[in-house]
Amino acid sequence: MLFTDIIRAKRDGGELSPEQIRFFVNGLADESLPAEQVSSLAMAVFLNGMTFEEAATLTIGMSQSGAVLDWSDAGLDGPVVDKHSTGGVGDKVSFLLAPIAAACGCYVPMISGRGLGHTGGTTDKAEAIPGYNTAPDFETFKRTVKSVGCAVIGQTADLAPADRRLYAIRDVTATVESIPLITASILSKKIAAGLDALVMDVKVGTGAFMPTYEKSVELAQSIIATAAKADLRTSAVLTDMNEVLGTTAGNALEIAESMAYLRNDRRDSRLDDVVMALCAEMLVITGIEDDLDRALLRCDKAVTSGRAAERFDQMCVALGGPAGFVANYEEHLAQAPVTKAVHASGYLAAVDVRAVGNAIIELGGGRRKVGEELDLAVGFSDVARIGTLLDSETPLAVVHAASEDDAALAEQLLLDACTRREEPPAERPVICERVS
Repeated sequence: MLFTDIIRAKRDGGELSPEQIRFFVNGLADESLPAEQVSSLAMAVFLNGMTFEEAATLTIGMSQSGAVLDWSDAGLDGPVVDKHSTGGVGDKVSFLLAPIAAACGCYVPMISGRGLGHTGGTTDKAEAIPGYNTAPDFETFKRTVKSVGCAVIGQTADLAPADRRLYAIRDVTATVESIPLITASILSKKIAAGLDALVMDVKVGTGAFMPTYEKSVELAQSIIATAAKADLRTSAVLTDMNEVLGTTAGNALEIAESMAYLRNDRRDSRLDDVVMALCAEMLVITGIEDDLDRALLRCDKAVTSGRAAERFDQMCVALGGPAGFVANYEEHLAQAPVTKAVHASGYLAAVDVRAVGNAIIELGGGRRKVGEELDLAVGFSDVARIGTLLDSETPLAVVHAASEDDAALAEQLLLDACTRREEPPAERPVICERVS
């Protein structure tokens, strides 16, 4: 079988056969297909789409391209469940949700990704914690999940290797925003992780991959329907990404905000709404709770009691990070040498969140090419919420940069990404819709 014939078929709008898709998956997994041919097919799929059957075949094929975890013999006394976000800027939910859900009786084997396009990656953020191993062997991973209740790691070479390669190529070839490719990428990892259930956080707005609300709903429905093909119970929550989630954007900065949240020191209200909604959905979909309000109370108590922070600390140590990290995170996280407050006047009315994410890439906190090393200290802190009255005392954000020149560039990019008005904008809920 010639791969050029497969590229040509999809280029011309044809439907690929299961045999052609399996050939593609095998070539990804064993790296026999060169990157330029993979890029060509990815672009053809981006432009011409895939049928539901094609996407399902690709998803299941990639999930079976490497090891598949089985938790049936692990002696767990609760459900195995995970959350996945379609990506955003400032989205540090995973570091909060995993220990909260574990404190509520779930087992969360969270296999995350690196930055993709303008969005930050959970794996990159985790690597801001000194010593934290995002690529442990499977025995360490399974042992951590069993003993702690959660483990947030990156995608390993053994788990869905076909997706791992396609994911990296999509990131640098402008082929990220494709519903069938996003669906297959997300679900191949989750199916291979041996989950009982999955909760999706599908973003909508200027920082989302999907260009319209309708496309975000379409993506949620695609994921739920495709997951059903693999007997993976899935629901989705659509959440707003028309502004940075929380008050930080950037790898180490987001870890710092996450630790302050787990300590119950500072819980940004929009971030808290998303974390609690997704955690509660996990408890309901797994049957731990049958009422959403009771589930919300249980999740909140996991934070205020300190039990979620304890789980994070235990996970951190189990994966090679420092002991007592939640209490002493400021001693361990890298700090950028240059900080600069960005000031403007008027009410913050709108934000091009994609542009904010791209500004972090310009600072060195995101990738321009596969394998590029990141500056984990850079980004934005003290990010103003939409509706904030900006003045000389209240900044739009604080830039953390490696140099004065980088800080000046980021300042201008941030100002260009934000719209100010004389009147405050209407408030907008962060939880948009639930899809099941």
